[in-house]
This record gives sequence, C-alpha cells and structure tokens, in this order.
Amino acid sequence: MKIKTSIMDAAQMHRALLRIAHEIIEDNKGAADLALVGIHRRGVPLAHRLSLMIKDIEGTQPPVGTLDITLYRDDLSLLAEHPQVKGTDILFNVAEKKIVLVDDVLSTGRTVRAAVEAIMDIGRAPSIRLAVLCDRPPRELPIYADFVGRKVPCSRNEFVQVLLRETDGPDEVVIAER
Repeated sequence: MKIKTSIMDAAQMHRALLRIAHEIIEDNKGAADLALVGIHRRGVPLAHRLSLMIKDIEGTQPPVGTLDITLYRDDLSLLAEHPQVKGTDILFNVAEKKIVLVDDVLSTGRTVRAAVEAIMDIGRAPSIRLAVLCDRPPRELPIYADFVGRKVPCSRNEFVQVLLRETDGPDEVVIAER
C-alpha cells in the first residue's frame, strides 16, 4: 500500500461524525428505540463514538452492538482457508430497535449486504439504516448510505483507508494506491 494523500484529519473526522449523529437524531426524531451496530472492524469504534455523541446531544445513549459478517460474505472461499471470526455481540432485541449499521467505508456494497443479512438472521428490525464515514463509489450492488461523513471519488486502483486511534494510532482518512 502506498499512501497517496490524506483527506481527513482528526478534527475533520470528528466534525463529520458529529454531523452524522445530528442527522441520525433528526431522522429518528430523537434517540428513542435507536441502536447502533458497528461492523467489525472499524465500524465498531465509530459506532461507540456516535453513541456517545448522541448521548451528549440528546441525553439518551443508544446501545451499541458489534457485528461480524465473515460467514455472510459472498467471497468467503477467497478470503482464507480458515477465516478469522471476531464474533457478534448484540445484547438488545433487534425487533424492538431501529438499527443504524455503522461502517468506515462504503464501496462495493457487499459488506453492507452481508451485514443486513446477518441482522435479519438475528431478528426483524423495524428499520435498518446505514451510516458510513466515507462513501467511495462505484458500487457493485444497489446499496447506498443514509448518513455519510464524506463522499470520496477515487479511481479503481485507489482505496480509502480509515485510520482510528482505537485500532491504528492517530485518526486520519487517506487515499492509498493498491
């Protein structure tokens, strides 16, 4: 991987997440019956950050679940002979919550398709929305985010990498070449 350019620093990421938190609250008409589900790996810390922001704004902190979509991937056989499963941890009744899936980057749409399928196996949520820090077209599936921090146009030989303090050190979003 060769980093081409930095497109978001920590302050810009914070502002984008804060805007997403406000949009989620507005769309949901508050924080009642709301739950966030972070998709492993970087969607999990982003979901926790959004949950705290919503608490600061609304006074109610939505629960956060974590979702491992490894076994739902359509390219599972291409990943590894023994894929590493991180585990799903959802301690609330999905059927009673309006779910906001949280991930770092939306690109092809395949991860989100797998996540929706995994949620539906757990229970039938009244609604499932999608929040992403970065939206990087083009899509392979007709899936779009409801809440987007930043749209990032790139060529097919480039990809968006989100670096988070919880997993990588400093907060930053970069465009890198394959």
